[in-house]
Amino acid sequence: MHALSRWDSPVETLAYMLRERGLYLVTAESCTGGLIAAACTSIAGSSDWFERGIVSYSNEAKTELLGVSAALIAKHGAVSAEVARAMAEGALAHSPADLSLAVTGVAGPSGGTAAKPVGTVWLALARRGEPAQATLLQLKGDRAEVREQTVDRALQMALAALRS
Repeated sequence: MHALSRWDSPVETLAYMLRERGLYLVTAESCTGGLIAAACTSIAGSSDWFERGIVSYSNEAKTELLGVSAALIAKHGAVSAEVARAMAEGALAHSPADLSLAVTGVAGPSGGTAAKPVGTVWLALARRGEPAQATLLQLKGDRAEVREQTVDRALQMALAALRS
């Protein structure tokens, strides 16, 4: 792959950094429905660094595919730091990847509450052997805009982790 330039997109930069380090990424997505994985696999040669994407839209899928405890979901809600971290850790546990990105949120237009309005999104990142870290986003816009912003922020989160 080419050397990085300042014009590279976040996903191109992520691809370069993962490939250079010999690392693989797995995604676990709820409200984005696979858009992070789609962004990653839009790049030719992504099989060199993208391991798999898991779309766990329902609570049952989070439990079955990622091992997220149903009790954890019942206690904190699917849109929570706890569930996002469990999704990220579960994605690593169910793949040989080195790094995971997980996202769960309320993209809208419905589904929001006073406590978790539309645009509430939890992103989590985990590295193998380390606990996952979660970040709360409060995004504005319609469903498509919330999902697009979430993808961008997830890619930026992965880049920040690789740069640290």
